Amino acid sequence: MKFVSKKAAFPPLGLITVAAMLPVEWEKKLIDMSIKYLKDEDLVWADYVFISAMSIQRESVKTIIARCKKMGVKMVAGGPLFTAWSEQFDDVDYLVLNEAEITLPLFLEDLEKGQTKHIYTSTEWADIKKSPVPLWELIDMSKYASMNIQYSRGCPFNCEFCDIITLFGRAPRIKDKEQILLELEALYSAGWRQSVFFVDDNFIGNKEIIKNEVLPALIDWMEKKGYPFNFLTESSINLADDEKLMNLMVKAGFNMVFIGIESPNEESLIECNKYQNKNRDLLACINKCQRAGLEVQGGFIVGFDNDPDSIFETLIKFIQESGVITAMVGLLNAPRGTKLYQRLTKEGRILNGMTGDNTDFSINFIPKMDHKLLIEGYTKVLGTIYEPKYYYARVMRFFKEYNTMQQRTKVNMNFSNLIALFKSIFRLGIIGKERVYYWRLFFWTLFKRPRLFPLAITYSIYGYHFRKIFERETLYAR
Repeated sequence: MKFVSKKAAFPPLGLITVAAMLPVEWEKKLIDMSIKYLKDEDLVWADYVFISAMSIQRESVKTIIARCKKMGVKMVAGGPLFTAWSEQFDDVDYLVLNEAEITLPLFLEDLEKGQTKHIYTSTEWADIKKSPVPLWELIDMSKYASMNIQYSRGCPFNCEFCDIITLFGRAPRIKDKEQILLELEALYSAGWRQSVFFVDDNFIGNKEIIKNEVLPALIDWMEKKGYPFNFLTESSINLADDEKLMNLMVKAGFNMVFIGIESPNEESLIECNKYQNKNRDLLACINKCQRAGLEVQGGFIVGFDNDPDSIFETLIKFIQESGVITAMVGLLNAPRGTKLYQRLTKEGRILNGMTGDNTDFSINFIPKMDHKLLIEGYTKVLGTIYEPKYYYARVMRFFKEYNTMQQRTKVNMNFSNLIALFKSIFRLGIIGKERVYYWRLFFWTLFKRPRLFPLAITYSIYGYHFRKIFERETLYAR
């Protein structure tokens, strides 16, 4: 983030959406702890502190709760962490769990009557067409690399390790096209002109509505506005089966998609119910997306029961051949509520609660593979794919596959981008150990494919970031 003069990748979309559900007469203040410190005067100012968090933020949450209790401030907590582990947070005054569109109004009604309960929960799924436009005015947009919006919740697939269907169900629930355009208009009116992340866990969960309604409306809006945004999202691999869908996404301004590839080992895919990835040429699918104009970011997992000892070398080879620049490789963990957690509990293999960080060398169950071999193999994968020699080779492979001809989004060469360019020249091109590879990519794109030059600098910075994360986590693990 320092390279691009930002503080965080994305704002807390959940909190600013909940803020829009609160009474309009309430005075609201947002403290994003990725951006700034929570000060005592912030707590003194508040009548109620609303807290949302994911598993990885558990320790941070404990400090907030302790501070609120010490200062006598009432707490209202919700989100994935509290929904999954509510019994661990009895010291929170009010737990508003599951989806806020359903449970928050119940809490607010009781609050007005002076008859509040400790826990508000529901087994129903919310109609997200009733979800309000987030209160963007609560954040400082200049601190973030990207904005984010949500089109749908839920996923039609049933991967064993995933808790999405536990939180949001298997039937994708969607907003209508008018609502999405309203949210984009709000971002546009606020002055935003960079990337927007559709945070859906599977953007193409309802392909027909996406193709026939949402994307045509997006295309029309983007053309009228002069393509102010570029979009990124998450999708399942069957995106590659639908050329019309990919072409519409690119025409609408999508240039990046995260796909859970998980493993090149077929037996591991069967084990975790990743049937949508089965019986297909995964490399060919990735390349189809790249040639359509969509960069594929890939999620990979090691630690399946069916992983052979050779999985680490196989995975390195697959990642290099795929041209997946952002290869997010994690150790398998079992989130509470998943089928994996239930199975491993029955087998007596579950250990302490997971940290929520699948790159910190921790694992919350007893693996079938020897633990030492698993950690050593995982370390080798990360150490190899983000070594400059391998990383820059992957960038070049991607550039040779990537089709930018359909891309219509503009590259905003603003001040922060220029600063990032000069920082990369100094940090990576002069003092960095990757300088030979940096300059090779720099001049190749500048003279042979100049349209890719901004991406070349971006990916160079990505590589530096990934190596730093790996080095930090390795140091902590020791």
